[in-house]
Amino acid sequence: MKRIVLGIEYDGSGYSGWQWQTGRSTVQAAVEKALGKVAAAPVTVICAGRTDAGVHALEQVVHFDTHVQRDTHAWQMGGNAHLPDDVRILWAREAVSDFHARYSAIARFYRYIILNRRVKSALLRKQVTWCYEPLDAGKMHRAAQALVGDHDFSSFRAQGCQSKSPCRLVHFVDVYREGDRVIMDIAANAFVHHMVRNIAGVLMAIGKGKRPVHWTEQLLAARDRREGGITAPPEGLYLGGICYPDQFALARHPLFVKLPKDARRFD
Repeated sequence: MKRIVLGIEYDGSGYSGWQWQTGRSTVQAAVEKALGKVAAAPVTVICAGRTDAGVHALEQVVHFDTHVQRDTHAWQMGGNAHLPDDVRILWAREAVSDFHARYSAIARFYRYIILNRRVKSALLRKQVTWCYEPLDAGKMHRAAQALVGDHDFSSFRAQGCQSKSPCRLVHFVDVYREGDRVIMDIAANAFVHHMVRNIAGVLMAIGKGKRPVHWTEQLLAARDRREGGITAPPEGLYLGGICYPDQFALARHPLFVKLPKDARRFD
């Protein structure tokens, strides 16, 4: 039995999220179907972090176990030959030691992209969130720094979140402007449901000048989702990458150099 690890990129706009759902098109179902054709046998994949409907991935990480003998090139290229055009296997590796895509992860990184101009994009309408009101990225960045650290994120947690605890450790949040785009990069040990989109909604209200910079601190203290802002749309959200310990020999996104040395896994 071998454990194979894959890095997967996808445009989530045509899917009802990552996780398999009866009667719905999902990224997991597409990946398992493609790998099953390569293996000529059923394949079940485990992902590092599930994404919701309409959410994209720059690099999702998954693993699967198989008795089938194929080299990693065959899993990658064969899988891509059977995948739809909006899903691609970026790389394939044999797992090292007791690797697990979800439980071995130290941190997850998400990116939220806002197109900040007067006119919507005809080309990127499903890849970015559009905001026509001018955003002050500097204010948004300052407000976001209150979220760094170990906090109770109840005010940023979806009502139906099934996680046992609302507490998460945020390693860093950066908000910056690149031309007509405002980008938020955030890394944490894990995220509660809709946490990134709820944070983006709060920061956008601050960036528009409708709320003060210290609103993020007030919301953390309130621990009440009813006090929070509007949940930002899914179109601008990307799972950017997963960070694993060095022992697993997996490449890390460059932003992970910003993780503190004592970064820990959320159990």
